[in-house]
Amino acid sequence: MQLRKVLKSLDYTLLGAVGLILVMSLFVLKSATVNASEIHRINFVYRQIAWILIGTVAFFVVLFIDYSKLAKYGVWIYALNILMLVAVLVLGKEAKGAQAWIPIGPFKFQPAEVVKALLILGLAQFLVPRIGKLNTLKDLFPVFIYVGIPLLLILKQPDLGTGLVYVAIMFGMLLAAGAPPFLLFLLVATGLGAVVFAIYGHYTWGWWLPLKDYQLMRLIVFINPMIDPRGWGWNVIQSQIAVGSGGLFGKGWGQGSQNIGDFLPEQWTDFIFPVLAEEFGFVGSVLLLCLFFVVIYRGIKIAGKAKDAYGSLVAIGVCSMFAFHILQNVGMSIGIMPITGIPLPFVSYGGSSLLANMIALGLLMNVTVHHDRILF
Repeated sequence: MQLRKVLKSLDYTLLGAVGLILVMSLFVLKSATVNASEIHRINFVYRQIAWILIGTVAFFVVLFIDYSKLAKYGVWIYALNILMLVAVLVLGKEAKGAQAWIPIGPFKFQPAEVVKALLILGLAQFLVPRIGKLNTLKDLFPVFIYVGIPLLLILKQPDLGTGLVYVAIMFGMLLAAGAPPFLLFLLVATGLGAVVFAIYGHYTWGWWLPLKDYQLMRLIVFINPMIDPRGWGWNVIQSQIAVGSGGLFGKGWGQGSQNIGDFLPEQWTDFIFPVLAEEFGFVGSVLLLCLFFVVIYRGIKIAGKAKDAYGSLVAIGVCSMFAFHILQNVGMSIGIMPITGIPLPFVSYGGSSLLANMIALGLLMNVTVHHDRILF
């Protein structure tokens, strides 16, 4: 009986949108890895299907644990968050310039992805008693410390992209908790202004910057990729060519010249959106973005119907995570955002990312299933 009530309470519109996104992702992934599968002797599609199945199991495990009972374990969730990030620095192996992965047999696990869900749960519990009391910088300071500790561990790897996701989650949840929008806007504007001024000072007066060389170059080629079109600017230029050459209906599945010719970098992970845009065109791109819109819209509705403030904040945290991932990934593909290596939710290849997204989806469904206290 309980199972029947749970299944009846699920948001099938949201789940249907995610299901369609996953189906689209497998078609795009098959095309994006046509060359890589032969080189690496890996069937990326089969691996992704395996991770979808693992993620589905995780989804149902999360679904059947009443989220409100997790609130009293906020301190332990936060401690687990920190422990996992410290474990990466101790046991992790370096790949692509970051010590972010822990090898587990033939797979690589990236704890920072799963920690996003833990951050949402812990931060929601931390914010509940502060709702309506976040009016000044002094009020926000404890929240910055709470998020700042895991954020520093992420930046230590270094993984700036994931760090930005943490910040986006924090700001989304702060807004939902009643922090003044104008104050949050000022903080973001001040931060961006400080980055621009620091870069100017670096090249004008030789100021030290807490950025790796590749991170600095990503910011520079974001402003003007033609500064180094065959080097640092190559990725964004080829991505824009792929997106623009897709036209209205695309070149056809498996017919993208930028993809087949290996002009696109990381076409099955960071730059999978240009593959879709080139092969399925404007129509395919808009379809995917509309499905993402459904996910975010339904998630916000779930937040509005939550039985308590904790559930509402959890739902907003998940929506903030998804929204920033989508905005950043699609934005960097078309050149309106700097390259950060943030994957496209449910589309990019990667077990850790997909598992984290399915857990986050489970949290979102958990809030809607338990909004009437259906389970124990």
